[in-house]
Amino acid sequence: MRVGYGYDVHRLVENRRLIIGGVDIPFEKGLLGHSDADVLIHAVMDSLLGACALGDIGKHFPDTDDEYKGISSIELLKKTAVLIKEKNYGVVNIDATIIAQKPKMRPYIDKMRENIAFALNIEIDRVNVKATTEEGLGFTGEGFGIAANCVCMVEKIN
Repeated sequence: MRVGYGYDVHRLVENRRLIIGGVDIPFEKGLLGHSDADVLIHAVMDSLLGACALGDIGKHFPDTDDEYKGISSIELLKKTAVLIKEKNYGVVNIDATIIAQKPKMRPYIDKMRENIAFALNIEIDRVNVKATTEEGLGFTGEGFGIAANCVCMVEKIN
């Protein structure tokens, strides 16, 4: 068994869609990034890549490559699933946290879990997603951005 940790953060800006966990969330701002800037999926990907000693998202999907401009992070997560399978690892579980003052994430969490499980071809009960605020403190608490972190466990498969 191996454990991985991932973290991501993106700035909130006007004129962008807010996509978290593969869910398009109605909000007056969206996250700035080369892809769809899905902080949750990026944290999940980095945790999985780290657990398998495969580096990070930037190594496999660089933000300097036009192939990934505007791409759905769910598609990148599917590609990550292939990378970890090629190294003979399977996902045991994922536990992730979204850090955002607004909007409230609770209505979207079940769909986020479904999207992650589907992209990784695992059962939904292996995926947990939580959300928290920072009580108005820091860049997320003041509404300047949204962050996510994730811990995962993988195991060798034959």
